[in-house]
Amino acid sequence: MNSIITRQNRKGGFTIVELLVVVSIIALLIALLLPAVQKGRDKALVSQSIANLKNLATANELYAGDWNDRQFTIMPDDAGLKQGNCTTYLADIACPPQALLGWDGNAMWGYFIGSSGRCAAGGYPGNCGNWVVHQAINFAPADGYGAWRIPGLKAFHDYVNGRFYDPTFFAPKDVVPLANVSKYFTSPSEFAYDGSAYEDSTYCFSPAAMWDPKVLGKTNSPPGWSNPTGLPAGYRSPPVSRCKYPSLKTRMIEHNWLQKAPDQVTNPNFGGNSTPWFFNHGYNSEPASLFFDGHIELVGCTRAQQAEQRAGQLWSRNTPMGAGGYFGGQSYDFLVRTSFHVLTLDGIEGRDVLGAEG
Repeated sequence: MNSIITRQNRKGGFTIVELLVVVSIIALLIALLLPAVQKGRDKALVSQSIANLKNLATANELYAGDWNDRQFTIMPDDAGLKQGNCTTYLADIACPPQALLGWDGNAMWGYFIGSSGRCAAGGYPGNCGNWVVHQAINFAPADGYGAWRIPGLKAFHDYVNGRFYDPTFFAPKDVVPLANVSKYFTSPSEFAYDGSAYEDSTYCFSPAAMWDPKVLGKTNSPPGWSNPTGLPAGYRSPPVSRCKYPSLKTRMIEHNWLQKAPDQVTNPNFGGNSTPWFFNHGYNSEPASLFFDGHIELVGCTRAQQAEQRAGQLWSRNTPMGAGGYFGGQSYDFLVRTSFHVLTLDGIEGRDVLGAEG
């Protein structure tokens, strides 16, 4: 008798165990690859910010070339002759250039200082309350505002791309301002504004380097502070050539905390949910920084504080901003304590970090 051996066909498909193994492998691969993808994306965003700073470095050089090697300023050189007082300056000396933002259609936007005194012929709106924008940084009251925060002003943006809201002025990781103003990037206007959102640039000048070095002079009494109202030349921005340590003195940096930032992007210590953390609010913060010699690097608050440990104080605790410096009291952690770049001792002649040899 012939034996017939039959083979039953196996239907295609996977068992539950096999599916679970495949899913586990995929999950493991995602877990391994996701940090690398995120790191690569973060690196790309930092690279874009560095590219922005390279463009701003060129703008600074062009500005200095047109203005006898000077640091950016819109403050009249002789404002110190009237103790930096707007009213008496307009009455007795001249009508200074207005702090213009740019054209929007037939309208010019700006921080105008009014039409009093020598400005009467101009018929400008506004009043001397906008004089703060002419100053490098406002010490009275010590609200920290001033020209250092507004590189988008027309006097400087004409050296960039001719627009206040240009992507060059905003780091791609600075999500809070970008959420408000990226809609303006495609506008043909020099200054686009729909009344709903206004933001200053991601990047900021060093206000310390915009004052005469005597204002934050180390040999002052107290060290690091001399009220510019008592210095005839205090409000005059110095020439770039006065920088003694161009590879150690920051010129422009990212104002907000963007590298190694906390998950909460706004700072509740300001009593609201609209103000981002500043660059000096976290020990691990590393703002992309342009130096006076033209090089760009990430400068950590850690490094700035270690430099102080090696060299003694490098920024002033004696300005009207107090021992905490530039809003140090609103910091994220108790480890950070620095106002480098903002309150650098000796201003443009000082240092924010140290080199390998100190």
